[in-house]
Amino acid sequence: MRARRIYAATAIAMGLLVILSSCKSTGVGEGASDTGDVQARFTWQQTEPSSGTLSASLTGRNGSIETYQGQFYQITSNSEIDTLGPLWHPWHPGWGGWAYWDPEPAQTLVTHYTGHVLANLAGPDGKRMRCEFQLIRANEGMKGGGQGRCQLASGKTIRAEFSPS
Repeated sequence: MRARRIYAATAIAMGLLVILSSCKSTGVGEGASDTGDVQARFTWQQTEPSSGTLSASLTGRNGSIETYQGQFYQITSNSEIDTLGPLWHPWHPGWGGWAYWDPEPAQTLVTHYTGHVLANLAGPDGKRMRCEFQLIRANEGMKGGGQGRCQLASGKTIRAEFSPS
Protein backbone atom coordinates (compact mmCIF):
# COMPACT_ATOMS: atom_id res chain seq x y z
CA MET A 1 0.00 0.00 0.00
CA ARG A 2 2.79 2.39 0.95
CA ALA A 3 4.59 1.64 -2.34
CA ARG A 4 1.45 2.59 -4.31
CA ARG A 5 1.24 5.94 -2.53
CA ILE A 6 4.89 6.66 -3.23
CA TYR A 7 4.42 5.66 -6.88
CA ALA A 8 1.28 7.82 -7.18
CA ALA A 9 2.99 10.81 -5.54
CA THR A 10 6.00 10.39 -7.81
CA ALA A 11 3.77 10.18 -10.89
CA ILE A 12 1.92 13.35 -9.89
CA ALA A 13 5.17 15.19 -9.21
CA MET A 14 6.59 14.12 -12.59
CA GLY A 15 3.40 15.23 -14.35
CA LEU A 16 3.54 18.65 -12.71
CA LEU A 17 7.20 18.97 -13.65
CA VAL A 18 6.40 18.22 -17.30
CA ILE A 19 3.52 20.73 -17.30
CA LEU A 20 5.60 23.47 -15.67
CA SER A 21 8.61 22.91 -17.90
CA SER A 22 6.46 23.10 -21.02
CA CYS A 23 4.92 26.45 -20.04
CA LYS A 24 5.58 29.23 -22.48
CA SER A 25 6.65 32.66 -21.35
CA THR A 26 4.96 35.60 -23.03
CA GLY A 27 5.29 39.33 -22.74
CA VAL A 28 5.06 42.73 -24.37
CA GLY A 29 7.28 45.70 -24.98
CA GLU A 30 6.99 49.13 -26.48
CA GLY A 31 9.11 51.54 -28.37
CA ALA A 32 9.32 54.50 -30.72
CA SER A 33 11.54 55.81 -33.46
CA ASP A 34 14.16 58.39 -32.54
CA THR A 35 12.04 61.05 -34.27
CA GLY A 36 8.80 59.89 -32.62
CA ASP A 37 6.99 59.40 -35.93
CA VAL A 38 6.69 55.62 -35.47
CA GLN A 39 5.31 53.89 -32.37
CA ALA A 40 5.95 50.19 -31.78
CA ARG A 41 4.28 47.47 -29.77
CA PHE A 42 6.17 44.22 -29.39
CA THR A 43 4.83 40.84 -28.31
CA TRP A 44 7.01 37.83 -27.67
CA GLN A 45 6.56 34.19 -26.79
CA GLN A 46 9.54 32.18 -25.58
CA THR A 47 8.89 28.58 -26.63
CA GLU A 48 12.40 27.16 -26.15
CA PRO A 49 15.02 27.91 -23.50
CA SER A 50 16.87 30.30 -25.84
CA SER A 51 14.39 31.16 -28.59
CA GLY A 52 10.84 32.04 -29.47
CA THR A 53 8.75 34.31 -31.65
CA LEU A 54 8.68 38.10 -31.76
CA SER A 55 6.11 40.37 -33.42
CA ALA A 56 6.33 44.12 -33.84
CA SER A 57 3.36 46.26 -34.81
CA LEU A 58 4.53 49.65 -36.05
CA THR A 59 2.11 52.58 -36.25
CA GLY A 60 3.07 55.61 -38.31
CA ARG A 61 2.00 59.19 -37.70
CA ASN A 62 -0.62 58.83 -40.43
CA GLY A 63 -2.15 55.81 -38.68
CA SER A 64 -0.67 53.21 -41.03
CA ILE A 65 0.21 49.90 -39.40
CA GLU A 66 2.91 47.45 -40.45
CA THR A 67 3.51 44.13 -38.70
CA TYR A 68 6.84 42.35 -38.60
CA GLN A 69 7.37 38.90 -37.13
CA GLY A 70 9.92 36.15 -36.84
CA GLN A 71 12.12 34.09 -34.58
CA PHE A 72 14.27 35.56 -31.82
CA TYR A 73 17.39 33.99 -30.37
CA GLN A 74 18.90 34.57 -26.96
CA ILE A 75 22.67 34.48 -27.32
CA THR A 76 24.44 32.55 -24.58
CA SER A 77 28.02 31.39 -24.23
CA ASN A 78 26.73 27.99 -25.45
CA SER A 79 25.10 29.35 -28.64
CA GLU A 80 26.24 27.70 -31.83
CA ILE A 81 26.60 29.59 -35.09
CA ASP A 82 24.64 26.94 -37.03
CA THR A 83 21.62 27.57 -34.79
CA LEU A 84 21.74 31.32 -35.52
CA GLY A 85 21.76 30.97 -39.33
CA PRO A 86 18.17 32.25 -39.75
CA LEU A 87 19.33 35.65 -38.45
CA TRP A 88 21.15 36.13 -41.78
CA HIS A 89 18.69 34.65 -44.29
CA PRO A 90 17.09 36.43 -45.98
CA TRP A 91 19.18 39.42 -45.09
CA HIS A 92 18.65 42.83 -46.63
CA PRO A 93 21.67 43.54 -48.86
CA GLY A 94 23.95 46.28 -47.68
CA TRP A 95 22.79 46.51 -44.08
CA GLY A 96 25.80 47.52 -42.09
CA GLY A 97 26.53 49.66 -39.11
CA TRP A 98 26.15 47.06 -36.35
CA ALA A 99 29.32 45.55 -34.97
CA TYR A 100 29.85 41.84 -35.65
CA TRP A 101 27.00 41.57 -38.21
CA ASP A 102 29.19 40.31 -41.02
CA PRO A 103 27.76 38.82 -44.24
CA GLU A 104 27.99 35.39 -42.60
CA PRO A 105 27.65 34.51 -38.90
CA ALA A 106 30.91 34.10 -36.99
CA GLN A 107 31.82 33.07 -33.45
CA THR A 108 32.76 36.69 -32.68
CA LEU A 109 29.04 37.52 -32.79
CA VAL A 110 28.33 35.03 -29.98
CA THR A 111 31.18 36.41 -27.89
CA HIS A 112 30.02 40.01 -28.36
CA TYR A 113 26.26 39.44 -28.00
CA THR A 114 26.09 36.94 -25.09
CA GLY A 115 23.28 38.20 -22.84
CA HIS A 116 21.42 39.70 -25.80
CA VAL A 117 18.42 38.67 -27.86
CA LEU A 118 18.69 39.00 -31.65
CA ALA A 119 15.93 38.79 -34.25
CA ASN A 120 15.46 39.22 -38.01
CA LEU A 121 11.77 39.92 -38.64
CA ALA A 122 9.79 39.75 -41.88
CA GLY A 123 7.27 42.44 -42.74
CA PRO A 124 4.94 43.37 -45.58
CA ASP A 125 6.13 43.25 -49.19
CA GLY A 126 9.41 41.54 -48.28
CA LYS A 127 10.51 44.29 -45.88
CA ARG A 128 12.83 43.31 -43.04
CA MET A 129 13.61 44.58 -39.56
CA ARG A 130 16.52 43.48 -37.40
CA CYS A 131 16.54 43.77 -33.61
CA GLU A 132 18.95 43.43 -30.72
CA PHE A 133 18.08 43.71 -27.05
CA GLN A 134 20.35 43.67 -23.99
CA LEU A 135 18.65 41.53 -21.35
CA ILE A 136 18.34 42.88 -17.80
CA ARG A 137 18.34 39.41 -16.18
CA ALA A 138 19.74 37.14 -18.89
CA ASN A 139 19.22 33.99 -16.81
CA GLU A 140 15.45 34.60 -17.08
CA GLY A 141 15.43 35.20 -20.85
CA MET A 142 12.95 37.72 -22.24
CA LYS A 143 10.88 37.34 -19.08
CA GLY A 144 13.70 39.14 -17.22
CA GLY A 145 13.21 42.29 -19.32
CA GLY A 146 15.52 44.20 -21.59
CA GLN A 147 16.04 47.14 -23.85
CA GLY A 148 17.53 47.71 -27.24
CA ARG A 149 16.80 48.71 -30.79
CA CYS A 150 15.37 47.54 -34.06
CA GLN A 151 16.30 48.86 -37.46
CA LEU A 152 14.19 48.98 -40.60
CA ALA A 153 15.72 48.53 -44.06
CA SER A 154 15.31 52.29 -44.53
CA GLY A 155 17.76 52.82 -41.67
CA LYS A 156 15.10 54.14 -39.27
CA THR A 157 15.82 52.99 -35.70
CA ILE A 158 13.16 51.98 -33.20
CA ARG A 159 14.14 52.02 -29.52
CA ALA A 160 12.51 49.19 -27.56
CA GLU A 161 11.95 48.33 -23.92
CA PHE A 162 10.59 45.19 -22.28
CA SER A 163 9.72 45.33 -18.59
CA PRO A 164 10.42 42.24 -16.49
CA SER A 165 7.31 40.08 -16.21
